[in-house]
Amino acid sequence: MQGSVVVIPDWIWFVFTFAFGCCIGSFLNVVIYRLPRDKSLVTPPSSCPACGKHIRSYDNIPLVSWLFLGGRCRFCKAPISPRYFIIELLTGLLFLGLFILFFRSGIRTGIPPLLDGGWFVYLASLIMLSAFIAASAIDLELWIIPLSICWFVTAIGIISSAVAPYVIDRELIRQPPMLVPSTSDILLGETALASLAAGASIGLAISHLLLATGLIKRSYDLAPITGSTPAPQSSAEQPDLNDRIEVCKELFFLLPVVVCSIAVYWLVKRFPSNFAWWLQFSQTPVVAGLLGGLWGYFIGCGIVWATRILGTLAFGKEAMGLGDVHLMGAAGTILGPLYVIVAFFIAPFFGLIWAGIQMFSKKTRQIPYGPFLSLGVLAVIILHDSIMAYISFLFFG
Repeated sequence: MQGSVVVIPDWIWFVFTFAFGCCIGSFLNVVIYRLPRDKSLVTPPSSCPACGKHIRSYDNIPLVSWLFLGGRCRFCKAPISPRYFIIELLTGLLFLGLFILFFRSGIRTGIPPLLDGGWFVYLASLIMLSAFIAASAIDLELWIIPLSICWFVTAIGIISSAVAPYVIDRELIRQPPMLVPSTSDILLGETALASLAAGASIGLAISHLLLATGLIKRSYDLAPITGSTPAPQSSAEQPDLNDRIEVCKELFFLLPVVVCSIAVYWLVKRFPSNFAWWLQFSQTPVVAGLLGGLWGYFIGCGIVWATRILGTLAFGKEAMGLGDVHLMGAAGTILGPLYVIVAFFIAPFFGLIWAGIQMFSKKTRQIPYGPFLSLGVLAVIILHDSIMAYISFLFFG
């Protein structure tokens, strides 16, 4: 009927999001296997690692094919890791669970309806969490986090922050529930965050220039600090290196970032009339979103990098990896500076739970910290409103 509105039943939404998530999980399995081995994500087609036979399309259906084949290759009967099934199921549940959380549960408030801008927040969160599933799986297997995954999420986060004002009601960006990062946040100060983010960006450019000219040295002398390789090996694998000295090199890298950030903030605050153009320009929607995403990145990186440096200086052994630094930097571009800090402090609780399980089961297997950080990010997304309410009570009564 003309003018009638078609209402899609919830069960169709649920089935579609779960099935689509499982398909994305199938792609994540490709990323998990190929990316750390420097293989193309596109070609060649998927094949059995044991016999090399190409996997047929009907043997590559998420969840179903693994169950139907009994977890074995059709041709050589070699076992197929249950990781493939787990990743597909986990990603499908993530897509479904986040959809229910945002649009059906009432646990997360302030999110627009799905077709009225809510899809934007949902999509950004899904991209981040899906990428973190892949990063965590790689970290669990190889104790590395490919920085290309972190860079991908970082780019998505910064771009989405800049575009968000044209998709979502700007009032939802300027004040709680603060769905995306922005320097237009009225609680933390509009011009302050913009100045800090701009100064930090200038400092980062200077740091890379100093690296390129050789005036400062890379830590561990293995790869660029933001290179595409995983965190460098510690002095345990390279006896001629001193971990304290190596992280001091990272301090020199970070010094221009900190100094320029403070300097720009001070100049703008001290001479507001001279920077009136900046105060106006920095609060245009695109620039405010762009700088907000960048500030979330700097805070996410900064809190983990500070822990890495201070822990290494205190104990004389490399604490945390550079992959963890960039993982939380990427999360900051989507969560924002406040929530990425909360996620960082929630992560150790998951570590304690794991340690308790290990004690109870009398096992001593250690796992890398990336999965705990990812769980902290997920917890913040779920508990977003409760965290905001607690912070508001704590600071505003």
